[in-house]
Amino acid sequence: MSSKAKNNILGVLVDGTDSFSARDMILQAGRERRPFSVSALAVHGVMTGVLDPEHLYRLNQLDLVVADGQPVRWALNLIHKAGLPERVYGPLLMHRIFAEAEKKGISVYFYGCTQEVLELMCAKIRNSFPQLQIAGARPSTFGRITPELADEIAAGIRQSGAHIVFAGLGCPRQEVWAYEFRNRINLPIVAVGAAFPITAGVLRQAPKWMQDRGLEWLFRLCTEPRRLWRRYLLLSPAYIILVVCQWLGMKFRFRGRPPQKEILHG
Repeated sequence: MSSKAKNNILGVLVDGTDSFSARDMILQAGRERRPFSVSALAVHGVMTGVLDPEHLYRLNQLDLVVADGQPVRWALNLIHKAGLPERVYGPLLMHRIFAEAEKKGISVYFYGCTQEVLELMCAKIRNSFPQLQIAGARPSTFGRITPELADEIAAGIRQSGAHIVFAGLGCPRQEVWAYEFRNRINLPIVAVGAAFPITAGVLRQAPKWMQDRGLEWLFRLCTEPRRLWRRYLLLSPAYIILVVCQWLGMKFRFRGRPPQKEILHG
């Protein structure tokens, strides 16, 4: 039987939810214009929670955390018998939301990446979803920001008339942003990682056969070795070892530690 509830994967509470159910929950929150923080989490995202108790707390305060990475889906199915048939891939989830939002007059807002990437992405989206209402887009500042600027950004998003906000800041910055801006914006925030540059066409996707076999990490490591070698050659083996330990009965605490102060990435 599929478990839709939150499931403990190394202490991170991951929902056994497929992309269609996730899409519908996000759209419903958007229609109601209420806070609903979401992250599509891969191995790196899980391990950031394992290594940082404050970030573990943030992750476990999000409303919906879905299995973006195949190894996360496999762990759900192995340990919790979730029966999840496919991963909830961030770019695909985003596009499935677009398709329904276009039909229902639900508008979207994009926060993150560079101005160039946002312009390319929005042009591609308008071509594929011509009736989709894009309420606005704002690039990242790529650094820490003041509470005053955070409030200004949040006010601008609210005033845009958007129903749903997509955050493309990279892991773990986007999860921090979703946690810290949830009640500033009071709208659904969907952290979708590389979906922005992938949709813009500036970041190559792994071939589907590699994605299906959980080898996307190898493709990304080969394309960006200097930036990603620590993530994939150190964190990924650690993840596998810890998942096996949990499967064999090791317990992982999921409470974390409340952050002492805001980080406020911009």
